[in-house]
Amino acid sequence: MRVLLVNKFYYPRGGDCVVVLNTEALLREYGIEAEVFAMRYPENLPARYQNHFASEVKFGGGMENRLQALRRTLGMDDVIKCFKTVLDEFKPDVVHLHNIHSYLSPVVGVLAHRRGIRVVWTLHDYKLLCPRYDCLLDGRPCEQCVTGGKNGVLAHRCMKNSLAASAVAKLESIKWNRRVLEQNTDLFVCPSQFMADLMKKGGFDPAKLFVLNNFIDPIKFRRYQALDNTVLREDYYCYVGRLSAEKGVADLLEVASRLPYRLKVAGGGPLESELRERYGACPNIEFLGMLDADAVARLLANARLSVVPSQWYENNPLSVVESLCAGTPVAGADIGGIPELIDNESGIVFQPFDSEALCTALSSALSRRWNHAEIARRSLQRFSQQTHLQVLMNDVYRV
Repeated sequence: MRVLLVNKFYYPRGGDCVVVLNTEALLREYGIEAEVFAMRYPENLPARYQNHFASEVKFGGGMENRLQALRRTLGMDDVIKCFKTVLDEFKPDVVHLHNIHSYLSPVVGVLAHRRGIRVVWTLHDYKLLCPRYDCLLDGRPCEQCVTGGKNGVLAHRCMKNSLAASAVAKLESIKWNRRVLEQNTDLFVCPSQFMADLMKKGGFDPAKLFVLNNFIDPIKFRRYQALDNTVLREDYYCYVGRLSAEKGVADLLEVASRLPYRLKVAGGGPLESELRERYGACPNIEFLGMLDADAVARLLANARLSVVPSQWYENNPLSVVESLCAGTPVAGADIGGIPELIDNESGIVFQPFDSEALCTALSSALSRRWNHAEIARRSLQRFSQQTHLQVLMNDVYRV
């Protein structure tokens, strides 16, 4: 069996890229031929077909760059020839799409479908429903385009507050509309039930939607599996993630500064300087900066609680998955796919955009005695690579 994984980039740039790399390793470990198609990029990892990757496009700079990027967005440049070459040489049974808009374009799915190849598409964001990917307007969840709004992206200049960029996003949504995408995709894999429900709300055929959570990569799995969850946790809770507005981290730090508990903050982002300036002197808040995978694992494994205060439609956040696999309960915002990962035995949910609700949730969770070993046992089973592979082969690839 041959599976061709398709993603914009081929290095650990973000969550989507990490999922692609993990899936490639998983398939190969179990004897399945897996290769990758992406855009050429200096930081890409070595790949068998890297000489046939689509040329790099840049959305900034001069007019020539912008015109090339527009052609790519509409699937009108060398991506067609490059992808056909890989299909000819590799002859995949399944083409598994991930994040492909703009830097590759959905034309790759069309090309595979025309050859009778099974096309499945794992959705990492809301691009198929929202031209700006994240269903946000002025920092609040927005579903205007999901429910049929025609010109919301233009009226609100949703893309970088630019009319030109928003016009390109609108043109892209017209070119790759629901009918075209649905016609050329056999199955859309939704990492959360929330994602699947929103796709239904946007008019996508429920029969083509399948819910499959992300899994934790084998190295982290073994690391968390080896933990002794009977030992006493250290006296702190933690936040691991991007320091940006949609993550709700500003509200978290405001609340944390008023509570008698130690908070450790791991991550970087556009709000880092502002938040360090405002809360750097607070005795119960510690900024750790960006941490590598080992340091994140240690941080989660020793914490009494992790907190995910997001204010946007998180899909299937790895921050929650990893925390639970470490046996660490989660205080998570009741938004997007977060609450479906947490039950009464593994954490607590609270209303987003509500500082007092967050304060109450943290106080309640940090005063409770949790069964860390049971949280880890259940989560490691739910998010294991074996569980994921079995569902992937039987219900997604179906070959």
